[in-house]
Amino acid sequence: MRRYVLLAFVLLGFSRIQAQVPTPDQFLGYPLGTQFTPHYKVVEYFKQVAAAAKNVKLEQYGTTYEGRPLMMAIVASPENSGRLEEIRQRSLDMSNARDNSKSNQPVIVWLSYNVHGNEAVSTEASMKTLYELANNGNAQTQEWLQHTVVIIDPCLNPDGHERYVNFYNSTRGLHPNVYRYSREHDEPWPGGRANHYYFDLNRDWAWQTQQESQQRVTKYNQWMPQLHVDFHEQEIEAPYYFAPAAEPFHDAITPWQREMQEKIGRNNAKYFDQQGWLYFTKERFDLFYPSYGDTYPMYNGAIGMTFEQGGSGRAGVAVLKKDGDTLTLADRIAHHFTTGMSTIEVASQNAPKILSEFTHYFEVAKKDPQGGYKSYVVKAAGNTEKLNTLAELLRRNNITFGFGSNTGSASGFNYFTGKTEHFNIDKEDLVINAYQPHSNMLRVLFEPVSHLTDSVTYDITAWALPYAYGLPAYAVTQPLTPATDSPAVRNNTPLIAQKPYAYVAKWNSLRDVKFLSALLKHDIKVRFTEVPFSVGGKDFPAGTLIITRTGNTSKGEQFDNFITSQANRFKIVLDAVPSGFVDKGTDFGSDKIRYIKSPKVVLVVGDEVSSLGMGEIWHFFEQQLDFPLTVVNERRLTAMDWEQTDVLILPEGEYKLFSDKAATERLKDWITNGGKLIALEGAAAQVAGADWGIKLKKDEEDKEAKEKAAAEHPYNVLKPYANRERESVKQFIPGAIYKVQLDITHPLAFGYPDFYYTLKQDSRLYEFIDSSGWNVGVLKKDNYLSGFVGAETLKQLKDGLLFGVKDIGSGQVVIMADNPLFRSFWENGKLLFSNAVFLVGQ
Repeated sequence: MRRYVLLAFVLLGFSRIQAQVPTPDQFLGYPLGTQFTPHYKVVEYFKQVAAAAKNVKLEQYGTTYEGRPLMMAIVASPENSGRLEEIRQRSLDMSNARDNSKSNQPVIVWLSYNVHGNEAVSTEASMKTLYELANNGNAQTQEWLQHTVVIIDPCLNPDGHERYVNFYNSTRGLHPNVYRYSREHDEPWPGGRANHYYFDLNRDWAWQTQQESQQRVTKYNQWMPQLHVDFHEQEIEAPYYFAPAAEPFHDAITPWQREMQEKIGRNNAKYFDQQGWLYFTKERFDLFYPSYGDTYPMYNGAIGMTFEQGGSGRAGVAVLKKDGDTLTLADRIAHHFTTGMSTIEVASQNAPKILSEFTHYFEVAKKDPQGGYKSYVVKAAGNTEKLNTLAELLRRNNITFGFGSNTGSASGFNYFTGKTEHFNIDKEDLVINAYQPHSNMLRVLFEPVSHLTDSVTYDITAWALPYAYGLPAYAVTQPLTPATDSPAVRNNTPLIAQKPYAYVAKWNSLRDVKFLSALLKHDIKVRFTEVPFSVGGKDFPAGTLIITRTGNTSKGEQFDNFITSQANRFKIVLDAVPSGFVDKGTDFGSDKIRYIKSPKVVLVVGDEVSSLGMGEIWHFFEQQLDFPLTVVNERRLTAMDWEQTDVLILPEGEYKLFSDKAATERLKDWITNGGKLIALEGAAAQVAGADWGIKLKKDEEDKEAKEKAAAEHPYNVLKPYANRERESVKQFIPGAIYKVQLDITHPLAFGYPDFYYTLKQDSRLYEFIDSSGWNVGVLKKDNYLSGFVGAETLKQLKDGLLFGVKDIGSGQVVIMADNPLFRSFWENGKLLFSNAVFLVGQ
């Protein structure tokens, strides 16, 4: 009997041990801050805490491109743990202006760690934060949880995190080396900052081009938290940064949001002052660009903040600073832990006011939307595929809209002409009424020109969606009531019995490129027309795809089924043509009807290549087109099978091959024999230095004016040191929109009207190509549209080439001064890039 009693006590003691929340040190087997923790161990630690603590719920909300779990821990008081769904739904109702009842509702605080993978201290800090919130022996945190629910996402970017942690853990010595020139502080290309496709996930909140962003923002918008903190790292020497943020603030940000940033910042400062830690506020990190982890929550009614610790991927476990102090991983964890806890404390202390203001934000947005425009109309203009893509983006951002069958006509600001005009609203047009809870986000994404309170900003300053999507649009000062139903989508039906001579499809959107890609992958022979034609009473523009029955006999009786099923898959409208004899234009046997050879494409990478620029192209081929792409390191180009390469792409970067005369001649020989080189941004500038008939434009007129001004006013060069930052912005162009004039008779511009809107991020411009080439996209005078451009750069950007094609022998060089795939949200550039790959030179 005594033995059974003893066993019972042993089992009881064992269960108590099992239920105890383990500290990070206990679970990991090493003191937190002495090394970086692999992602799988972080996941296991969170699982252990959730199993031991009744007030912690763990949820996997997605996976990365490399298959790692994306998860979040929801920590609440015991009383609130059982009603999390009720709390979530009430917060969602408040954000939709459906519920103003705040009784017994806690503030939802969302803490996001490690969006940049090599800023890996964040994930370490998340484990310490989770433990202290889950530890029921910590009376202070348990008191805060009476008024808050805390959501912890320990790693927004597991793939980048693992790239960095694997590098560091495999190169560090037995003891950390504090010297920056040591190997452990020299992270190799491409670094761990970005995700699998080398996208900066902290610039992707609004656009949601990446799998991780799509899954995370979906979950975020299901909870609609009142506070959000995004934890980062910056350069080694920098003191800690926390809110309040720097100017420019977008004027959509309310006085209350500014006030709360100030309140949280002062509370952070209190704790940092006690420890003697250095910090700064109100500098560098502004609140303007809408796709950050602080601005996106701000435009969704929350208090969004960035916290930045010095260190980043070069700091390792310990690094020597210039002032002689050693910055350790343990120090960095302590700083992030402190600001996280401080934020929860302020949220708890101000819960009623925070909830009241959060509710008020959406009520005002619905009843009295800010800004001069109360509606927006986006015209389909024969491009319903692109319009549907825009509609998907609006849905992902909780913006409601309808279509135009109930609205007739209106008058509004025409984005493309810059004038107020009368226009008709067609049935398929997108109509967005600003009288909705999320009108602030709508305004930020659509306003033609955003007001900048300060020209020194951290990111691009223009992004209006009508320009990014290339769709005609109007901003209207009156509310318009859209229809709720979307236009019916026409499905194609196989015409087997009729056996049409060919199927034709217009070419004006990314979905058309996806359709072409699918056909080419299945060995379908596709052609396109270089000139417009008319048949059966319908007009078809240059670029129209033609899929003839002749030449595709291998599909046999399945030809019609296959073509129509692929078109329906991508929502492409097909027209069946009974004959190759057309009413106007050229017949299908003409040499103006070009055969599209399925290209073998190579993308070049290297240590001096922009990982972001390369990643945009890599992602475009694999995730958007699903078209084969070979990625080759520049140092392996000599081993490449050049005869099996049709297209060579050079993204932004510096290439050693242009400093090697033999390598440059080898490349030129390949082009001469029929190869196609596509050079973007800085790579295009290097091509211009190769003496191939492409030249960078030098503003001789401006140079002469400067020399004359210097002679007449020699003291103008004397400038105060304190104004150095302001002086530097004269050449600054962080991202502004320009209208580009297009030659739409050239295949590079097929599918466009006679203009294109480009996002300009530097002053590079090329001289017009005068022979054996084509000036397809040019800037003329007064082509600036919106966004900040420094005074000197503004003078330079005129009368030059941005997009062109130089014929060299049987091949081509395609010059793209600007990046048409920028962050993958510049939707209208994707067709331009696709034209370069698939149509130019065919």
